[in-house]
Amino acid sequence: MARPIPLRKRLLVRLLITSVLIAICSVAATAWLAVETTTRAIQEEQGQVLTEDMDILRQLSGYAATHRDWSGVGKTVRALSDRTGRRIALTAPDRTPIADSETRNTALPPRAAAAVDPLHTDTFTEPGAQRTGIDPRAVGPFRLPRAERERVRLLAEKRRACFSNNGVQTRITQMPSGRSVLTDEDGTVDGGQVPTPCADGVLNTPTATEEKALAQLNTYAGDCLKHVGGKFPSLFAATVDFTDRSMLTRYVGGKAETGIDTTRDQDKKAQECVDRARRQQLEPYVAPAAELFLGRGDSAVPHFDMSAANKAKVTGVAGLVLALTVAVTVLVATRLVRPLRALTHAAQQPPEQHVRVPVTTQDETGILAVAFNDLADRRERMEAQRKAMVADIAHELRTPLTNIRGWLEVTRDGVVDPDPELLASLHDEAVVLQRVIDDLQDLAAADAGTLRLHREPVRADELLEQVVAAHRVAAEAAGVRLHTAVAASKRSDGSDGSDGTPWLDADPVRMRQALGNLVSNAIRHTPADGTITLSSRRHDDEVVFEVADTGSGIAPEDLPSVFERFWRAEKSRSRRTGGSGLGLSIVRQLVTAHGGTVTVTSELGSGSVFTLRLPDAR
Repeated sequence: MARPIPLRKRLLVRLLITSVLIAICSVAATAWLAVETTTRAIQEEQGQVLTEDMDILRQLSGYAATHRDWSGVGKTVRALSDRTGRRIALTAPDRTPIADSETRNTALPPRAAAAVDPLHTDTFTEPGAQRTGIDPRAVGPFRLPRAERERVRLLAEKRRACFSNNGVQTRITQMPSGRSVLTDEDGTVDGGQVPTPCADGVLNTPTATEEKALAQLNTYAGDCLKHVGGKFPSLFAATVDFTDRSMLTRYVGGKAETGIDTTRDQDKKAQECVDRARRQQLEPYVAPAAELFLGRGDSAVPHFDMSAANKAKVTGVAGLVLALTVAVTVLVATRLVRPLRALTHAAQQPPEQHVRVPVTTQDETGILAVAFNDLADRRERMEAQRKAMVADIAHELRTPLTNIRGWLEVTRDGVVDPDPELLASLHDEAVVLQRVIDDLQDLAAADAGTLRLHREPVRADELLEQVVAAHRVAAEAAGVRLHTAVAASKRSDGSDGSDGTPWLDADPVRMRQALGNLVSNAIRHTPADGTITLSSRRHDDEVVFEVADTGSGIAPEDLPSVFERFWRAEKSRSRRTGGSGLGLSIVRQLVTAHGGTVTVTSELGSGSVFTLRLPDAR
């Protein structure tokens, strides 16, 4: 019987574990990839939407900074909506519609996205607006006319040439008011450090337009500055282009004055006064504050579009998972298929080679390999037995036939007379030949499953008496004593009686043949004055027959072969003294046909005991 396979080595468990591991890896990789790409895509989408929102707000704030009202903003709103696919709506603070890219009269979102007011800008709408809160594009009265703009540009070119001659590289940048300034690579106005030959102050001198605007700004800021305290000049101004606090320029009578004695707190309050004055000054030149609403446009369809990087990551991870799955599957399949291929190759070899396969595993495949090798061993043994049986049959049949043929030939030639003694010898040879043929016929019928049994209830004691009676003459001739012993079974009340004798459902003729073969075999191997005992008893649900003798016994190494065909304990003995070698094989076939078993125990010099176990008829 094959040993039980440990659970961890079973093929089903290994396949299940492999499938679970592949599934876990696939699910984990898919979950990680989904979270990673979705998070990245959402971040990108949010970043893109935020960028679009800020661009929309910047452009609308720029429009408000350069126009006195919103009357022409509809064209700009529609252009922005077409480019971004967003719904863009502008309303007054009381939600009076100003412009809307939505053609249908649909409700606005519950909350405005931002307020569009160039005088109070969001801190991220435009670089340079972080400190003043005023859109740098709102220049109002500081906008230079063409002539002043050209004159300032020429002054800027002259100053840039001076900077270049002194080893400072700058470029000319035009501010929203039209004033030209010099900036270096870092964007610093006037290149940071001004060479002494170039510090003439001509480029920074206000034009007539700027002088007028500064005067107006001074008027607006004057009352506020009086309450700040400290020593301030009569004119405190900062052009709209110079939004950096360090670029604020103070003028007294049109000339720059330095060393103004103010505290930091006074300076901060003064700046607030200037910012308030600038808003008052710019208010007539910019559009009024409005509310900005953003949403999905008429043709905008929500979508989820991954970036090229995310698509590449999805493709890469999917390919990696697929490659790992294929690799693991190929590895496991190869390990599982290799022993099966070895089995297939061995099974396809010629039968006479009796090929074995190596046992490399302890799972179902390994057990199959062991079973295959056992089958090959049995086939090899059966093949050897078949060849030996053919040779034995030929020998057993040749000997009596040769004797019969020889006597018939010499009788035909007149060498001997056909007297009664010769005829008796020929008859004996014919009987031996008939016995061998009958035994072979019985074995063939048993092997083919066509051995017919005529079952009937049989008493064990009567069966033994019949067998003893049939062999008593042969036993007496050999000087061997025959005995029988039948153990009666107990009644239901615990008492003994004749009705307690074991019974069995069997073919009496075949059972006498089986027991008779055992008795004949025992007579041949038991010396004179020996004893052969036939006994029967009931054990559990079986009837047990035993044929015990005090003969020569069987060697331990020969016990596994006693029921094989044509086997003899002493190879030198003839068929007349040693039998044909088929008797014990017939016993096993007959007992098996009755659903029983036969075993033997023996010890050299002490005799043998053959035990038959058959189902009880009760």
